[in-house]
Amino acid sequence: MRKAVFAAAICAFGPLLAEHAFAATPCRTSGSYERWLEDFKKEAAAQGISPRVIAAAAPSMVFDQAIIRRDHGQAVFNQTFLQFSDRMVGGGRIPSGLAKMKQHASLFARIEEKYGVPAPVLTAFWGLESDFGANFGKYNILSAIASLAYDCRRPDFFRQQLFDALRIIERGDQSVEDMIGDWAGEFGGMQFTATDYLKNAVDFDGDGRRDLIKSVPDTLASAANFLVSLSAGSVASLG
Repeated sequence: MRKAVFAAAICAFGPLLAEHAFAATPCRTSGSYERWLEDFKKEAAAQGISPRVIAAAAPSMVFDQAIIRRDHGQAVFNQTFLQFSDRMVGGGRIPSGLAKMKQHASLFARIEEKYGVPAPVLTAFWGLESDFGANFGKYNILSAIASLAYDCRRPDFFRQQLFDALRIIERGDQSVEDMIGDWAGEFGGMQFTATDYLKNAVDFDGDGRRDLIKSVPDTLASAANFLVSLSAGSVASLG
């Protein structure tokens, strides 16, 4: 979800800024992935992640070179805002969004009452991120994040994402098998990163889990909570 907000803003400034700000920095990854993974698992255990979760997740944390190629060649930042918006807003998303607001009117009302975020805002993100839950992505999240954490370009960011993905499993919100989503590690109806999921997901349907894949109430309320946290952070930075 954070990526969509950021991408739209960057597209508005044109390809020149994107070229300077987001071009992949040349670097060289050293050491074997197998050694890196063993060191990561030891650190995960030292941070309190259970051996059970680490063992369950380990077979999914395979290196995928295709993920690295995707990360080093992100075409979205070379689009103008109009190119980006025409691609993302076209088709049936607007009428589908209106139908979703009508279908979930009472849910949206409860979310707005609690968080102050209106239905059109949440619906716009929902449609943009996953076509209202129809398309979560097809990538193995643990493999994707592990590959990006091993790569030399943004290892610190994705290493934290991998720790937090394991914590989501540890908390019982998702299983290893459910961790399917975008190539960059975002997943669920609002395409949260693992860290944003861990920090901002809420159990709005009251079933004891923060499920941003199968639960529409949890998905929408968590997005509202996330947006409120961004707003609060912006205000704090100005104080």
